[in-house]
Amino acid sequence: MADLHEVLPRFPQGQYAHLFQALDRHELTTVDLLTMEAADIGKATQLPLLEIQKIRNAVTEALHRDLGVAGVPSDTHTPLRSSLTDLTTKTAFVSTLDDELDGALGGGIPTGYITEIAGESGVGKTQFLLLLLLAAQLPPPHGLGRPALYLSTESSMPTSRLLQMLREHPRLAHLPKGARPSLDAIASMDIPDLESQEHILRFQVPVAVERHNIGLLVIDSVAANYRAEFDRSAAGTNHGSTMAARSKDLVRLGALLRALAQRFNMAVVVANQVADRFAIPPPTHRPLGTPTPTPARCRMPQESPLASRSKALSPAAANEEIEPTSSMAERLQFLSSMPEPLGPEDAVEPAPAALAFDHQQRWFTGWGDDPLADHGLKTPSLGLVWSAQIACRIALLKKPVYGVHRFLEDESGELRGGVPTLKSWRRWMKVVFAPHVRPTGQGLEGAVEYEVTRSGIRSVVKDGKNVEGKKRAGHNESDSQQRAEEEEEEEDDEDDDE
Repeated sequence: MADLHEVLPRFPQGQYAHLFQALDRHELTTVDLLTMEAADIGKATQLPLLEIQKIRNAVTEALHRDLGVAGVPSDTHTPLRSSLTDLTTKTAFVSTLDDELDGALGGGIPTGYITEIAGESGVGKTQFLLLLLLAAQLPPPHGLGRPALYLSTESSMPTSRLLQMLREHPRLAHLPKGARPSLDAIASMDIPDLESQEHILRFQVPVAVERHNIGLLVIDSVAANYRAEFDRSAAGTNHGSTMAARSKDLVRLGALLRALAQRFNMAVVVANQVADRFAIPPPTHRPLGTPTPTPARCRMPQESPLASRSKALSPAAANEEIEPTSSMAERLQFLSSMPEPLGPEDAVEPAPAALAFDHQQRWFTGWGDDPLADHGLKTPSLGLVWSAQIACRIALLKKPVYGVHRFLEDESGELRGGVPTLKSWRRWMKVVFAPHVRPTGQGLEGAVEYEVTRSGIRSVVKDGKNVEGKKRAGHNESDSQQRAEEEEEEEDDEDDDE
């Protein structure tokens, strides 16, 4: 800490003299004190964690005063000191500028929490985020009247798309010039890797939020850098240690974002990617008394750590074949003595384990809670550890809509009629879990259907309530063309029936 005299010449070091001696013995600098984890510093210096946190807070506040951003609350503040009334009046919302979507979200995106928007490619996650960047600049109740900050891990901010939304959206295009959102009120930063992400969120973002009164922080997307740097397929790496390091980084990221959201009362919204989920195939039924083939292994399904600890299986037993116990042998003997042996049609599928991951994830991923779902199941990236860091998860789902083409060339070049092809996509938004609104029902029950247009995102209402919005958005021509195509296809179907 010898460099502290150069960084902060007027910092009072008397009350921290004993701490500086221990830090100097291990050649730790001011940068090390502010960037390293408190646990790592304590392990190296054998100092109490509370003392380390106290000196870090003192140095941070002194740096803020020296940089001219004094008044930043201390990290020791906790929201638990606020009453329920304070928290209720303190929470504001960023609107989606659509009444149906806001109604499903309980008013919009809340401040003071981390909200995740998960969905597969092409479902409209980025369009959702861009519209929030503009809505946050509006005065209450639709916005916060504050600028926004956009952090991108994949590509730069699409300014041309933002300008198109400003021109086309019915609630933004007709506002007076001084009240309209502006791209000048949206700051953007690129995050190429996890090291840059840690530095930006820990040092640059707090200063930017304090100086510019940022009300909305957007990260698009939160999983890109973790997927790139924690590649499980890399050769020569220990998968267990790699996943442990990733989990540690995710917990630290969640703590940073929660601290920013609560300290500055701003909304933090992150986009998350999804991965395909494959159901476990049903077990094959063999005649009673048939031994298990040697290559086959009886493995337990993937379960939570609590379920694994409750079973207390030895490492050797986990990789060995499961031999029938005495109770199993008695059951086999009882079944073999029955007059009519059980056939494959009489076999009953075992119920999934209550603590199995495949059974539990339906309640917090947004996919798989509908037993009759006919679309692909997905799982949000970064797993259970990241799911525990966020307060609200919004799932965006899509299903293909197939139509019939009158003429389509096959591989030989001949024209064929009546070939089903992909026509368009239908999209829905559902709330998986949230602290301020009840979650959506199973499957698509209660989910709001929406579409991506030139003006952003817009709910699809069957009874024609949003026809006026379509007219103001300038989509009469495209809508009439779509209706003409649908009528033409209906006529073709009637001709085929005749």
